[in-house]
Amino acid sequence: MNSGILLLPLLGFLPLVIPTCPVPCKCTTTIVDCTSKGLTVAKLPVAFRPSAEIIHLGYNKLTSIPNGLFDNLKSLQVVYLQGNPWECNCDILYLRSWLQWQQNRTFYRDVRCSSPAHLQGRIIAYLTEDEIIATCQYWYCILALFSQLCLFILLFLQGIFIIFIIVYLQKFRRMTAEAQSTTQDLHQHVDTWASSRSPYNGD
Repeated sequence: MNSGILLLPLLGFLPLVIPTCPVPCKCTTTIVDCTSKGLTVAKLPVAFRPSAEIIHLGYNKLTSIPNGLFDNLKSLQVVYLQGNPWECNCDILYLRSWLQWQQNRTFYRDVRCSSPAHLQGRIIAYLTEDEIIATCQYWYCILALFSQLCLFILLFLQGIFIIFIIVYLQKFRRMTAEAQSTTQDLHQHVDTWASSRSPYNGD
C-alpha cells in the first residue's frame, strides 16, 4: 500500500520523461509519421521519442535539418526525407554529415538539392564539403556587399545631415549678426534722439 502511494507522485512526471507524439504527426511506439504536414524548419519538432525507429518527414517544406536533431535517437533506422525543397547552403551541413554516416547511402538518393541553381538535383549525401563551403562563402559575400551598401547609404545620409547642420548654423550666425547690427543701430538712433532732445543742448 505504501509503495503504491509513493509511486503516485512519480506518475505525474512521466509525461516529462517520455516525449509525446509531436503535433501534427501520427505516432506508434517505433514510428513517427509527419508526412505531408506542411512542416518548415521552424515548425519541425524539437525532439522525437527515443524509441523511434522510423521517422517520416517526406513531402513537407523543409529546407534543412536543425543541428543534432537525430543524434540521440539510438534506435533510429531510417528517416524518409524525399520531396522537400532542400537548400544546399551552410544550413545543410548537418544533414549531409548525418547522411554520410548512414550505412546505406543509396537509400537516400532521392534527397536532393533544390537550390542553389548550380547544385540543383545533386544528391545531398554525395556533396563535397568544398561545394557547400563555396556556397556559404558566396552567401557571406552577398551579405558583406549588402552590409557595405547599407553602410555607404548611412554615411551618405550622415553627410547630408552634417551639411544641413553646417548650412543651418551659418544661416543662424548671419541672422544673429544681422540682429546684433540692427540692435546696435537702434541703440545709436535712440542715443542720438535722446541727445537731441536733451535740455542741455545749446539751443
